[in-house]
Amino acid sequence: MHNHLWWKRGIIYQIYPRSFQDTNGDGIGDLEGIRRRLDYLTWLGVDAIWISPVYPSPMADFGYDVADYCNIDPLFGSIDDFRLLLDDAHGRGLKVVMDFVPNHTSIAHEWFQQSLSAKDHPKRDWYIWRDPAPGGGVPNNWVSSFGGPAWTFDEATGQYYYHAFLSSQPDLNWRNPDVCCAMHDVLRFWLDLGVDGFRVDVIWHLMKDPDFRDNPVNPGYGEGRGEIEKFLQVHSTDHPDVHGVIAGMRKVIDAYPDRVLIGEVYLPVERLVTYYGQDLSGAHLPFNFQLLEVAWQAQRVADLIVEYDRSIPDGGWPNWVLGNHDRPRVAARIGEKQARVGTMLLLTLRGTPTLYYGDELGIGKIHIPDHLVHDPWEKNEPGLGLGRDPERTPMQWDASEAAGFTTGTPWLPLSSDHLSRNVVLQREDAASMLNLTRALIALRRSSAALSVGTFALLKLQGDMLAFERRYSEERVIVVLNLCHNEECWDMPADVVGKILLSTGLRAPDEPVSGSICMQPDEGVVIRCH
Repeated sequence: MHNHLWWKRGIIYQIYPRSFQDTNGDGIGDLEGIRRRLDYLTWLGVDAIWISPVYPSPMADFGYDVADYCNIDPLFGSIDDFRLLLDDAHGRGLKVVMDFVPNHTSIAHEWFQQSLSAKDHPKRDWYIWRDPAPGGGVPNNWVSSFGGPAWTFDEATGQYYYHAFLSSQPDLNWRNPDVCCAMHDVLRFWLDLGVDGFRVDVIWHLMKDPDFRDNPVNPGYGEGRGEIEKFLQVHSTDHPDVHGVIAGMRKVIDAYPDRVLIGEVYLPVERLVTYYGQDLSGAHLPFNFQLLEVAWQAQRVADLIVEYDRSIPDGGWPNWVLGNHDRPRVAARIGEKQARVGTMLLLTLRGTPTLYYGDELGIGKIHIPDHLVHDPWEKNEPGLGLGRDPERTPMQWDASEAAGFTTGTPWLPLSSDHLSRNVVLQREDAASMLNLTRALIALRRSSAALSVGTFALLKLQGDMLAFERRYSEERVIVVLNLCHNEECWDMPADVVGKILLSTGLRAPDEPVSGSICMQPDEGVVIRCH
């Protein structure tokens, strides 16, 4: 397995730093908090941590509005704190992946302030400025992903600037070579510091239609959906020229050994896989979010796995995501019992898995009262259930009042069951979600078949999903019951094996052959003789 790069054989753990561990009592997590919890992460068994943005920011979008790409916001600590975290993580064998936000900056960034100052300023073309439409008004019909127009008018210069998200997040103009050079220098700054790679925010947004044509109306739009869905984003995102931009980033990354480039791409599979780039010159791992949105049925899940697997270009490496900071937690989507099955799926599929903090505890849906809402998307389009606060709540470490996250008041509320759903209690419970996750990680790390082996879908029966992983002589079968009823699955005729791990109470080493009767909401991993 060690012949495979760490980002192929390893497991990535996403940390939302505001919510992981607070050490100064302000109710917001910080870098020192992450550093103090590194022993937990090595105990859990993950290989890398991906840290959501910690750059200086006005926090209009909680760090995704960057005011300085080469420093740390005092809210999280200092650049020295980051160096210490990086050194301590590396000392424990953990890789560190940073979030990189190249599509837009904050309006507070000095680049934008210079661009705003005059139409003839050299930085003017670092952002996307357009004259009003003939007769006045916005240049086209593009809308913000957070609702409302994507154009804001500047009275002083008589032009509009484009922002795919908040008006305080103006988009950079990646068609300007000076922007490319400046952002490549940002990558080099952190690579020289020792980071092991980047997850690139909204990478499919970076290049827009140079003619700024209107987006077509979405014929499938319905009430109760976000305004962004009124139009098909065919001219404002996923422009073919984006692949040249990503290839430029990749060249920077490839100048440093053993680093990874991950791209956030919310697109259908046939478009997603183009982000591997021509001759694999794009992202090493274009994030595959298909499991976040699929109907939780065996046939639907099987179809997407097969479609994705056969769409990946030769030499490309797959990856899987079950939860992140922008989508409801897995236990909120499919329930706590099926979340155990989902975790087994995530950690046994072929490809790099990314595990979201707190999902290893089975944290579910958390109600955020209106007066405690922070997410700007929810504030812009209230009542549609688009808010992302519920999946960003503090990590639950123990049964104290603030769950061991802070000595102050947490910036977001904890789950109502945090007194019983926390790391301390679940570590002592052999049947807990936490110990199941840890056991799955350990099994994956010990098995070449599960880490880097081949994948083959096996026959579907009822609502059961089954597949085989192989590496050399090692053969492993995974059977997952995606329903709440007992189901039996007929084993391949040549299979005699034993249970390695179950999501339920089944004893390890139980022999299996012929058929296996699965309990409701159970998944098993079988070692074939």
